[in-house]
Amino acid sequence: MSTSLRARDMGLACGSLPTGPRNSLSDVPGVTIGHRTLHDGDLRTGVTAILPHAGNVYREKPVAAVHVLNGFGKSAGLVQVEELGTLETPILLTNTLSVGTCATALVRHAVAANPDIGRETATVNPLVFECNDGWLNDIQALAVTEEDARAALDAASPDFAVGAVGAGCGMSTFGFKGGIGTSSRRVNLDGRDFHLGVLVLSNFGRAGDLRLPDGTRVSPEMARDPAKDPALETEKGSIIIIAATDIPLNDRQLKRVIRRSGVGLARLGSFWGHGSGDIALGFTTGNIVHHDEEAALVEQCMLNENRIDLLFEAMADVTQEAILDALVAAGPMTGRDGHHRPGLSDALKHLSGKV
Repeated sequence: MSTSLRARDMGLACGSLPTGPRNSLSDVPGVTIGHRTLHDGDLRTGVTAILPHAGNVYREKPVAAVHVLNGFGKSAGLVQVEELGTLETPILLTNTLSVGTCATALVRHAVAANPDIGRETATVNPLVFECNDGWLNDIQALAVTEEDARAALDAASPDFAVGAVGAGCGMSTFGFKGGIGTSSRRVNLDGRDFHLGVLVLSNFGRAGDLRLPDGTRVSPEMARDPAKDPALETEKGSIIIIAATDIPLNDRQLKRVIRRSGVGLARLGSFWGHGSGDIALGFTTGNIVHHDEEAALVEQCMLNENRIDLLFEAMADVTQEAILDALVAAGPMTGRDGHHRPGLSDALKHLSGKV
């Protein structure tokens, strides 16, 4: 189950830049998030949807970029984003064995809004990211359906839950319960306020390696047998980092910014282990590529690169805080075969002597 707590409720703020009003990915105007959670029997899984804007994403494509920190992953759609620098569907997050189902759901979603896809115009590139939730979830049940993916898309809103919800229901982080977390920063450029936000699907990190912003190392109880719990032995799992901004950037600049997500991971104690799929995707609503553009030459606004350090700093801070947000919001959970993950918020209360 998720709690109503967020990272800052436990004193876990990162950096000095101001947050957006929600401290959320949805502080970027037009961005919405929806969940479908499957929590029944041995199922601890789901789908999380991120809609870049309220329009037709296939025809109004946000400029985008992807960066792979460590490529032990099975996400779909990254090759075209790398080549063309745009995305053309909403983004779905789910478990590893449900990528194909969610990709099909995105194709159907796009074709319903654009009947010319694959006939009078190009095909569509569905964008799905995954983490392996098999420690807590019966991943072999293949429980996620296209209907679940559509439900997550339909639920999209600027206000959304974090923690053990949607795709984050069965995820683990540093031996604690992980899941969905988010954070944002407000930056001022030429007298205008803009936002950079991040949402993470956090499922990575070796138990005992977690470091809080003040340097304190926090570990779950180590009474379990490392041979029976991979989180106690090696760093593997995955983290998906979705960044959004309304700052007009080109795809090269976006890639430079999202690379700094690795700084946030490292601050927390991660070294991007061999078995971890650590992937970042960023998009901007400040630059849109029109599918039906007729002009041979088009103008595009971009950031003065002498100002880009501000975004590097913001990206490192929001990534770090979004992961802590997921850890704090996700309460303890017992799942498949009695496998258990404690909640970080309980551990922090014990550390502070409040319990």
